[in-house]
Amino acid sequence: MTVNFNTANITALTLAKVGNPQRGESLKTSKELCRFSDQDKDMLTLAFTKPFRNLDRSSFYHSSNIELNEMFSFASTIFDQPERFLTYSRKIARHLFDQTKHPNIKSGDLCIASIEGIKVDGKTTNAIAIIKSESLFPFLEISDKDGDLQLTTHNGIYPEKIDKGCLILDTDRQNGNILYTFDKAGADTNFWVRDFIGARAKKDNDFKTRQYADMCVSFAEEGLPGDVPTEERYRVANDAITYMNEREQFDETHFQEEVLKEPSLVENFQTFKKQFKDEDGEELDHNFTISKAQLKKASSKIKAALKLDTGVIMRFTPDFVERESDILERGYDEEMKMKYVKIYYNEEL
Repeated sequence: MTVNFNTANITALTLAKVGNPQRGESLKTSKELCRFSDQDKDMLTLAFTKPFRNLDRSSFYHSSNIELNEMFSFASTIFDQPERFLTYSRKIARHLFDQTKHPNIKSGDLCIASIEGIKVDGKTTNAIAIIKSESLFPFLEISDKDGDLQLTTHNGIYPEKIDKGCLILDTDRQNGNILYTFDKAGADTNFWVRDFIGARAKKDNDFKTRQYADMCVSFAEEGLPGDVPTEERYRVANDAITYMNEREQFDETHFQEEVLKEPSLVENFQTFKKQFKDEDGEELDHNFTISKAQLKKASSKIKAALKLDTGVIMRFTPDFVERESDILERGYDEEMKMKYVKIYYNEEL
């Protein structure tokens, strides 16, 4: 699924200050829609859409009935009756305030925007963007007053430093909509994603590919015996990602035969894989359509360097993996009482 924000436009905006009731702080919400000029419209649209690019998809969730998910209900009403945006934005702010049940949760400024013109797979749809900023940043303004220049300091929201966000797309509503969420604080994402939004990862092919690819990289780093050298771990991880990059469909049995090959390695892999469950405690899928975009993210997590305690760092490339057994030699020097790594090459580049 492709999402394009190039033709997006913000159409309405509400504000709130959400305190922490556990610390005796209050909630204050907009009495009217926030007014902004046409000149500010492009800047606001970018601020409300940029944080949600290149995120993983999720959806609204409820254990018994999706209609009982408050945020799903609020969003559906706004999409169906946009004239009630102010009323239901205040309900969203109240819902966030009510879910703030731990004294360590920070208070902050909440902005809720109605956005139109987003394209999902070429079809135009509407969205609701919710962002929370928990920190104010100082900035300076130089202005002309009474014929002279004056410096004024302000504190405000820095768009690049927004702490939490949720973008709700009015698409695939029967399956809980398409959501993009983030929480840069990271201390307890359950509060924002689970308690407030009521979201969980969308278990599509992107999700399945990401889970399996990440598990393969983790297996290469943590699941192999301790005496396996770094270059061999890199080879296993790289071979796994390469295998998936070259195919449209993933089949675990074929993967084990082509990549792992050795019975002992397959056994280690199966033992390691049993530790991996998704957020609902379910085992990873054995067969799925491979998402190439997710493989690129997983490959960036492969540790491609051998770091030695003598200050030397050797970086590996996919080309090296193919020739590793021919050009790299390990050993132990009895005279020096030290391990060594020998690399053969033709010329320096």
